[in-house]
Parts: sequence; C-alpha cells; structure tokens
Amino acid sequence: MKLADNLSLSFRTIRSNKLRTGLTVAIIALGIGALVGINTAIEAMTQKFTESFSAMGANGFSIRYRQMFRMQNNQGSKKEKKGQRKEKQSNQNKPITKLEAENFRRAFNFPAAVGLSLFGTNGATVNFENKKTNPTVRIYGGDQNFIDLNGYKLNTGRNLNELDIESGRNVCLLGKDVATTLFGDNAERPVEKIVRVNNIPFRVVGVLKEKGSTLGFSWDNTVITSYNNVRRFFNSGNGSSFSIAIKVSDIKLLEPAMGEAEGTFRSVRKLTTIEGNNFLIDKSDSFVDMLLKNLSWLTISAVVIGFITLMGAAIGLMNIMLVAVTERTKEVGLVKAIGGKQSNVRNQFLFESIIISLLGAAFGILFGIGLGNLVSVLMNTGFVVPWLWVMLGIVICTVVGLLAGLYPAFKASRLNPIEALRYE
Repeated sequence: MKLADNLSLSFRTIRSNKLRTGLTVAIIALGIGALVGINTAIEAMTQKFTESFSAMGANGFSIRYRQMFRMQNNQGSKKEKKGQRKEKQSNQNKPITKLEAENFRRAFNFPAAVGLSLFGTNGATVNFENKKTNPTVRIYGGDQNFIDLNGYKLNTGRNLNELDIESGRNVCLLGKDVATTLFGDNAERPVEKIVRVNNIPFRVVGVLKEKGSTLGFSWDNTVITSYNNVRRFFNSGNGSSFSIAIKVSDIKLLEPAMGEAEGTFRSVRKLTTIEGNNFLIDKSDSFVDMLLKNLSWLTISAVVIGFITLMGAAIGLMNIMLVAVTERTKEVGLVKAIGGKQSNVRNQFLFESIIISLLGAAFGILFGIGLGNLVSVLMNTGFVVPWLWVMLGIVICTVVGLLAGLYPAFKASRLNPIEALRYE
C-alpha cells in the first residue's frame, strides 16, 4: 500500500468519526492555544515595553541616584549594625544635584548627546480659558535634548533651546493628550498660547506627537518645561534628583562611553579610589529587562497548562485509537488476508493519530495567535506571530500524536488475520 493510499484512508476514517475526532481536536487545540496565546501576548508586551521604555534605543544609558522599584540596601549583610546600614543607604541614595549634573555635562569629553532632566509632579492641572485637564498631568523638566533622548517627536512649534533653559523663562511643550483636551485636534492652535499649569502661566512653544501608553500610563498626558522651572515651581527639593541621559551615535561606542561617564561622574562627586559608586548607570533597556523577567512566570504557566492539557489529550487520543482498532478488527483482517503487511496496518493507524493531533495544533495555533493579538490591539502594537512557539507547537503535537498512536497501531498490526475476519 502506497503512502498516498494510507493518507487517503486515514482522512476517510477521520471524517467518518466527526464527533469523536472533533472532541479530541478541541482538547489538543486548547492546550496549544494556551501555549501560543500567552506567548503571543508576552511578545506583544515585550514589543510595547521596548518601544516605550527604551526610548534612546540600544545605544543609550542614564545616570541616576537609585534604581526604580529596587531597594539597594537589601544587598547588604544582615550582620551589619543598624547605624551602618543607614549610613550605607544614605551614601547609595545620594541625590544628583543641579551643580553635579551641569558639571558632568561640561566635563564629559565624549562624542555623545547629554541631556539633564528633573521630575516635577504627576498631579498637575493645566487649564486654558474655560477648559481644564484632570489633576493627573505629569510635569518634566529637561533641556534641549530631552525630547530626543526620551523618544518624543515634535509635531508643531519648536523645541526648548539653551536660552529657555538658562533664563528659566516660562515656556513649555504640551503632550498630545493635554493639547487635545485644551485645544481640540488642531495641533497648531496651542502654539504661542498661554496656559496655566497649577495656576502658573506658561507660553506654549511646541506640541509633541503622540507617543502612546504603557501599562495604563499615558506618555502624552505631560507638560515639559526647563529643569530650572521645575526646580522653582514643581519640586520641593526633598530627595529630588537629576537624571542624566547619554546617547552615543553607534552602539559600538556604548561601553567606552559608559566607562568614561563613570570616571567623569566619580570625579564630579569627588569619590576616592577606595570608595564605591554612590550613583547608578543603567542602560536604556534595563527597565524593560526587569519587567520582562517579572513576566517570565507567564511563560512557565503557559508551558505547564499546555503540558497538562496535552497529556489529557494524548490519553484521550490513545483511547480513541484503541476503540478504532476494536471497531475495525475485521477490516484489519481483510487487509492482511489480501496481502497487506504489518507495516501497512501500523502506518495507517499512526497516520490517523498524527493527523488528528496536527489538526488540533492548527486550530490551537490560530486560536492562540488571535487571542494573544487582542493584547496587541489593546496596547496598540503591531500584529505578532511567535514563530518559535508555533514551530514548537507543531513539533509537540506531532510527538503527542505519534506516542498516542504507537500502542494502538502495534496492537492492530499484530492481529491474527483469521481471528480478525471472524471477529464479531
């Protein structure tokens, strides 16, 4: 019996047991769908995080006085005295002052863009005439390099310039959400208008293009002014710290630039050779890496769920094939009586098992990709196909079909043709 004949007979047999086949395919599809769907969602989140948090790309890094969401003093020995731990925490969390940040910018002799920034508040209100935003606007203070180093692009108007920074005059850039709330969809209308930020008048010099949102946080609900203005109006000065962003033109220059920045800032902070750094240097994608590590449990969950479901599907598929052997005992006897070999019978049942499993894989992959891309739609990212997990799903289902069909196939191939023909 040729391969084509075996396949044709297998498809015909599968079609004749639609309900039984459909239930098995559904179980397999659920397992593969969970595996592919969760990993599709993770890839969509990875794409969004990379776009949002790695604003400078792979060739940027920043100098900060502490890491977000991470307590540095937890690395200390439990045997340290309480006073020593407090001193260490104080040294490690020493804020970066305006003088230190500006001295670093002047002293950093490396071909790279350097930007200074200071966070103001995340609860500001902006109003123009009779229109007013919610008290959720974030205020950032920066310099002329801020929008480039933080992934923003100018839509209309102009960027902040050196004179704006040095003089501290009340000018600002509006994020897309703020501009739309106060002025509608006309992006040019806000330029040169006077808005009040927490009742402080600012002249709008530019409007930013839409950047999007991440984890429910909108990057467009923001106002950007000079860091001198933030120090004057929006920052209490208690525990506030400047951030220094550096971006090189070529990724090959990243490591040398980080080494030069570390040496320069140690000099600015007057650290001796035996003292450790009381600041942190982070690559621009380090926050993304931290978030993705926290999402790794989702992948583990998907694998566990998929494995358990597929184990159940394999048992169900083997049961179906054993029932099929019993139902087709006389057919097997007839095949052997007319000269069919054991391998022909064995291959027929194996093909049936593998085809059923691959049908489950096909429906599961389509279901998983569709379900996972709902996250892409919600997060406003591109269509995602996790090719690695798609191929892995096909391989897993092929193996499941093969293993589930082995025993029934060998059982059928070893039937005695005379007893099989007499079977009732």
